[in-house]
Amino acid sequence: MEGRTHRPFYNIDTGKCRTMTEIIAGVEIPETRAAAEATRFIRETTNPLIFHHSRRVFLFGTLEARERGLQPDPELLYISALFHDTGLLTPFSDVEQRFELDGADHARKFLLDRGFSDAAAEVVWTAIALHTTPGIPGRMGDEVASTNFGVLTDVVGLGLDGLAPDQVEEITAAHPRGDFKNEFLRAFVDGLGHRPDTTYGTVNADVLEHFVPGFRSISMVERIMGSAWSA
Repeated sequence: MEGRTHRPFYNIDTGKCRTMTEIIAGVEIPETRAAAEATRFIRETTNPLIFHHSRRVFLFGTLEARERGLQPDPELLYISALFHDTGLLTPFSDVEQRFELDGADHARKFLLDRGFSDAAAEVVWTAIALHTTPGIPGRMGDEVASTNFGVLTDVVGLGLDGLAPDQVEEITAAHPRGDFKNEFLRAFVDGLGHRPDTTYGTVNADVLEHFVPGFRSISMVERIMGSAWSA
């Protein structure tokens, strides 16, 4: 097993080498200022469940990208992964909206406040906004696709059998799953139960239908048949 390692990093300001870069399962955690601030922000504003899940999404997303010949920008992929579920716990808008949009809006503001370009912020926004949408992200840019693949690996195990067992073991040792399945579903219920209408047309409605007594998502058929049109 490659092991969780660090390598010397040269600080141009002090002229000294110090251990900085964290490597898990052969994947470097970006060492930029924005990445460090994002890590601190997610630790402080979410909880261990979301923090460990988000870091696993980055790690699995990077490994899946390598398998698929994708080359996402590591920093943008890291920010996308860390912010992708923030909307479950810290809604961005006073207006009820999909939690994916809350997370995307959080991330875009985070990046723009730190001088990132509109284009970079839009890439991250799109990756987060679409991370629960089936079929589409994988056909888009490398950061968008890799975020989605990382989510799918950690949540439903897609591609897990194609990863080296020692890599999976190292990732889950660094970022334990615990009782992830049950805790993650509970996080969705807690984060979406007060805004059930925002789950229309998404996989999130499945969670509420399963756990919230009496909840049933309105179908597209009902919306069409009940529209203002006479025919």
